[in-house]
Amino acid sequence: MSHNSFGHLFRVTTFGESHGPAIGCVVDGCPPGLPLTEADIQHDLDRRKPGQSRFTTQRREADEVKILSGVFPHPESGEQITTGTSIGLLIENTDQRSKDYGDIKDKYRPGHADFAYDVKYGVRDYRGGGRSSARETAMRVAAGAIARKVVPGLVVRGAVVQIGPHRINRANWDWSIINDNPFFCPDAAMVDVFAAYLDGVRKSGSSIGAVIEVVAEGVPAGLGAPVYGKLDTDIAANLMSINAVKGVEIGDGFAAAELTGEQNADELRMGNDGRPLFLSNHAGGVVGGISTGQAVIARFAVKPTSSILTPRQTIDRAGHEADILTRGRHDPCVGLRAVPVGEAMVACAIADHYLRDRAQTGGVRHWPGA
Repeated sequence: MSHNSFGHLFRVTTFGESHGPAIGCVVDGCPPGLPLTEADIQHDLDRRKPGQSRFTTQRREADEVKILSGVFPHPESGEQITTGTSIGLLIENTDQRSKDYGDIKDKYRPGHADFAYDVKYGVRDYRGGGRSSARETAMRVAAGAIARKVVPGLVVRGAVVQIGPHRINRANWDWSIINDNPFFCPDAAMVDVFAAYLDGVRKSGSSIGAVIEVVAEGVPAGLGAPVYGKLDTDIAANLMSINAVKGVEIGDGFAAAELTGEQNADELRMGNDGRPLFLSNHAGGVVGGISTGQAVIARFAVKPTSSILTPRQTIDRAGHEADILTRGRHDPCVGLRAVPVGEAMVACAIADHYLRDRAQTGGVRHWPGA
């Protein structure tokens, strides 16, 4: 199976399956001299790992990352830094329960990749979905922790803005509470609403989808290239590659279809610092595929978890019609743990374009009036 890599100069290759002995990744293209320890990566992994609340799968994985290569103590300070060579990362799987999937090894779970993998390759790992499992996304989060270090001043944060029919009130947006609730919710008034709603979904044995918003601040102007190397193209592709994601939008996205040209245009003035000042950000920080220096904003929709306790109709590998009920440990809303994954994929895209821009232009900018 090919296509296990993404990125150009900042390139990430992941490997491993949900119920294999380990998952891992190799990060190529990271510049030398950046401080990097396992603790730097573990912080982000701890935000994604399962079993942290009743609203996520109860699979218990420590997700402890090991750095296998690409770092070395600084010759003077002794601080561990990147060497410029490939960085190898590994996380051991410790809480697999493959027996949970014995009853469905010959049946295709509706909504899962079972049928598609089998019809393409003639073989599939039915234990938790194998390679198609969201377990693989832990390595994306690990790579994203490194990507954050590549771009000076880059801050990438994500939040759940909708679960099922329930949306946050943007007037209440507060980044400081994101990590203080199990929903990555920026609206304190919605935390109890989300909790009550998901409790009902969970107890019924069903699942629900969510919308996540990722905001990247400190993105330099000038990243991205026409026509097929657009920054927003790669951000969208990275987000769309996440398991269960069915839609991506940049800036106002689909809502822009309801705006007039006057409403949608992000007008400019000169700021007090002598640099251009945008009066709005409908474009989400990217125009013509190139960053403007504003916050880069992306949203993505995650479908409901396909593994539910309600019997569904399917077929088996022999072509017989059958009913299926998926047991095991599953997220009632997989969108919750997708927040740090989305952050990581946006960070990786920006880091890749930062290095590509530095290689092509040297980072030189041509400011108006200069």
